[in-house]
Amino acid sequence: MIRAVLTGTGSALPARRVSNAELAEQVDTSDEWIVERTGIRFRHIAGEGETTATLARDAATAAVAAAGLTPGDIDLIVLATATPDNTFPATATKVQAMLGIDDCVAFDVAAVCSGFLYAVQVADSMIRAGAHRRALVIGAETFSRILDWEDRTTCVLFGDGAGAIVLEARESVDAVTDPGARGILATRLHADGRHNGLLYVDGGPSTTGTVGKLRMKGREVFRHAVVNLAAVMEEALGVAGLPLSAVDWVVPHQANARILDATARKLSLESERVVVTVDQHANTSAASVPLALDQAVRDGRIHAGHVVVLEAMGGGFTWGAAVIRM
Repeated sequence: MIRAVLTGTGSALPARRVSNAELAEQVDTSDEWIVERTGIRFRHIAGEGETTATLARDAATAAVAAAGLTPGDIDLIVLATATPDNTFPATATKVQAMLGIDDCVAFDVAAVCSGFLYAVQVADSMIRAGAHRRALVIGAETFSRILDWEDRTTCVLFGDGAGAIVLEARESVDAVTDPGARGILATRLHADGRHNGLLYVDGGPSTTGTVGKLRMKGREVFRHAVVNLAAVMEEALGVAGLPLSAVDWVVPHQANARILDATARKLSLESERVVVTVDQHANTSAASVPLALDQAVRDGRIHAGHVVVLEAMGGGFTWGAAVIRM
């Protein structure tokens, strides 16, 4: 059987790094207030000339290099974003051009903070079907462009960035009969549009004709996030035929330290097995999971043979998880 194996990771952050203290000079907040409620200490804000596409390009370039490939080896780009450069064309096609790839399938996926998990399953399915050999899966955002900087309950939570992985088709026996089989072992996705009013942007081409600003009812989002993330992780592990004890690392969506802690407690999961980077780059939506994954790969925590669970929940609501043996 054909399995999608993860062969490289990469990430990129804007040059401008903003501390809580700096933010407090512009917004009615404080370092203590932000850290206590979110665990966030820094975020990166895109400057002039930095866009979702440029950040995606830089993350993709690093991932391709880590995989030992050249851009010409890529025949599929799936880019998850809620903040594209333009309404159209797809930001993925701009990244394709920036990388110098003359022709490949390239398109965007929109599922907000869960977008990277959606993109992973799409690319995995296309690889398993035999349609493509090597895919770039990217999560990239410039959320600073849709924040209401007078709303301290939301503007302190988000930042900009990008993360990418390379998936490559490999012949593999079934993971059940070969416990050491590498690749994506299971993915599970969900959506429930009844809750779209809890986390949304109040604009759009077909409604207001404007970009709009992010709006969120944080308490309700928190409650749904803990329940949904714990449930989908258990579901994905069940499909993969693995117990929680087999998981080496969980790489969750970096939304809020309290959500990460509460989800780990609900699963009786040791905090030492959870990759946490939200303190350094805040909530980067679809970019947060690949950003955290790349950091953990590059600092040596995650390496070949490890079983890793990726999980995220975002506006929609959408949520999902993927089980990968590195």
